[in-house]
Amino acid sequence: MRLGHLERSIMEVLWRHPDGVLAQELAGSLPSRPAVTTVLTVLLRLSRKGLVTRERAGRAHRYRAGGGKDAFVAELMREALDEAGNVDAVVHRFVGTVSPEVAAALRTALREREGEHDDRHPRDGQAP
Repeated sequence: MRLGHLERSIMEVLWRHPDGVLAQELAGSLPSRPAVTTVLTVLLRLSRKGLVTRERAGRAHRYRAGGGKDAFVAELMREALDEAGNVDAVVHRFVGTVSPEVAAALRTALREREGEHDDRHPRDGQAP
């Protein structure tokens, strides 16, 4: 799910404020200084995409990110891989471009995933 510039800016603010913000506060915190009505329109669009939640705060609403930035980015990565014609080629090319820190994080995540997999499927006839 790709986000437009203003959508992304709004989400960045919401991710930095897990307790939520009012639309007027949000509009005032954005560098482009959009009108509150514009921010409300974008918040509604983000809500329909499942990225934003709101709750009543007096006469206004407090808006929060529906999930963390890490979950959002992970979903973008999954969507990109779903669109790839040759996943093996894309993953190999991607791995060839990442920093040593990212490569280490990938190795750690794969080891942890394999460890979870091993716990579900006992080896040598042993019970889990």
